[in-house]
Amino acid sequence: MLSIDLSGRRAIVVGVADASGFGFAIAKALSEAGASVCITTWPPALRVLNKQISLGKLDAARRLGDGSLMSFEKVYALDVAYDQLEDVPEAVRQDRRYDDCGDFSLSGLVRQFATDFGHNALDVLVHCVANAPEVKKPLLETSRGGYLSAVGHSSYSMVALVQRFAPLMRPGGAAVSITYVAGERVIAGYGGGMSSAKAALENDTRVLAFEAGRRYGLRVNTISAGPLVTRAATALGFIDRLIEAHEHSSPLRERLEAAQVASVAAFLASPLASAMTGTTVYVDHGFHAMAWAG
Repeated sequence: MLSIDLSGRRAIVVGVADASGFGFAIAKALSEAGASVCITTWPPALRVLNKQISLGKLDAARRLGDGSLMSFEKVYALDVAYDQLEDVPEAVRQDRRYDDCGDFSLSGLVRQFATDFGHNALDVLVHCVANAPEVKKPLLETSRGGYLSAVGHSSYSMVALVQRFAPLMRPGGAAVSITYVAGERVIAGYGGGMSSAKAALENDTRVLAFEAGRRYGLRVNTISAGPLVTRAATALGFIDRLIEAHEHSSPLRERLEAAQVASVAAFLASPLASAMTGTTVYVDHGFHAMAWAG
């Protein structure tokens, strides 16, 4: 029987804050396939996440097919806005939500990972980060700072992660990110520069696939997922209407489940996808193919 087997492999999933998003679902799918999984979460969400885990509030969501609970090798604090701890503004340093998080910069994460596991210790890198402070604003009203923040958080962070983690990855490694059809078609109201950030992420996927493929033998793909009620999506203010439109117009008139995206991520991370790189894979019930459903 052909199956996804990630036994003996280690993954890190960047952007897990709760059990509702793609990051958590992907971590679970990788665990089901046998991988050891580390996660990162935004520092202000770290305490809440750890408390929910310790109190058993996520036990139902963590339950694997064999009845055991998914566990994380490590849970790291990470704010993808900062390459180095020296880049962090004083106001953020003084924010109590960042207390006891150590070096939560991108470079700090990679150094701590190397300390914990050594070099040649990572097989799968997953990017599930999206944020735009002005996401509710039309592009015509988006400030330079809001636009650059959206691109920095949501697309450049993938570039920065591949830059830093690729040298630590074993041969045959894979990187996967999550994008959205707004990167290539207009989704009214998906503002603040987020559509541009997704377009950049998809183009960067192709360029990183070439550069990291030639230099490190790393495969890089992205999944264009349909709409889902997540923390990031809720910030739009109209996610329910997007989901209804998706269900109405898609060839397969169903609502997307995070597990459907997660299983494709596990496939892309596995040897079964060893010849796939530089690709945008649509997991949206075919919504991307439609112009008008009638």
